[in-house]
Amino acid sequence: MRGWVYPTFMKGLGRAQALPLEALFMSPKDSRGFSLVELLMVVAIMGVLAAITVPMSGNAIRYIKVSGDARDLANATAVTKMRSAAKFTQARLYIDLNGKQYRVETFNKTVTVPCPLGCWETETSSSGWTQLSNTVSFGYSPVATPPLNTQSPSIGQAPLCKNNANPPVDVANTACLVFNSRGIPIDSTGSPYGNDAIYVTDGSAVYGITVAATGFIRMWRTNATSTPVWTLQ
Repeated sequence: MRGWVYPTFMKGLGRAQALPLEALFMSPKDSRGFSLVELLMVVAIMGVLAAITVPMSGNAIRYIKVSGDARDLANATAVTKMRSAAKFTQARLYIDLNGKQYRVETFNKTVTVPCPLGCWETETSSSGWTQLSNTVSFGYSPVATPPLNTQSPSIGQAPLCKNNANPPVDVANTACLVFNSRGIPIDSTGSPYGNDAIYVTDGSAVYGITVAATGFIRMWRTNATSTPVWTLQ
């Protein structure tokens, strides 16, 4: 006959309803773990999910890096333009193409030593060089044409920067966006210039920051292809 247990409660509360022993104690045959086959199935599912999500995460991170660097460059260009007007002097965004870095500089014409014609000085309010992300570089290959109504006749980085010599000499592997004291982009002779642009790429997308002759700054994007479709950002 099946055994029954009658637990006794505090005096005055009576007795609990009788329960079978099996309900009070777990039977050993009901307590078991996972089989090897079940564990292998879980590991296989985790592997499939990882194979799907890891490449997607990598692409998302690359997009964040290149788009973030492009926006930082556009902001630095706008800051350079504002510095020129605020200090009533020329200002430039000096870009080291090979070093993958850039900084804001202003022209100090009162300093003649060691600069006979005045010195380009790094902005004291900035932290100096700003580096691109490790997956991003200055360039636009294999894109063959610039955004519509920007550069003419062909795509290219902004003109080479000049050093502080007399006369100034081009600095290799550089590009400079130069603004006069009214915030208008100019060339090395001081004439208004509407062909400025800076391009960055991570190999899958190309971003361009263009500066019109009026000083209007825009940012563009296209896939890295020889027949680009530029979209304004």
